[in-house]
Amino acid sequence: MLDLPEGTTFRWNGKEMRLEKAKLALCRCGGSGNKPFCDGSHKELGFQGEAGELESFQAKP
Repeated sequence: MLDLPEGTTFRWNGKEMRLEKAKLALCRCGGSGNKPFCDGSHKELGFQGEAGELESFQAKP
């Protein structure tokens, strides 16, 4: 899960999108109907993922 300010814009498959919530969760269970985003399917599937870390990099001007 990424903690980003609500309203943050990003591009997915060339389409500009805006975060509706302050968090962005990516699917790790493979069951989401809204890939690559989490839709909560992991709860029904019983998926228990290991903790991990994500490094993000800001593009240099």
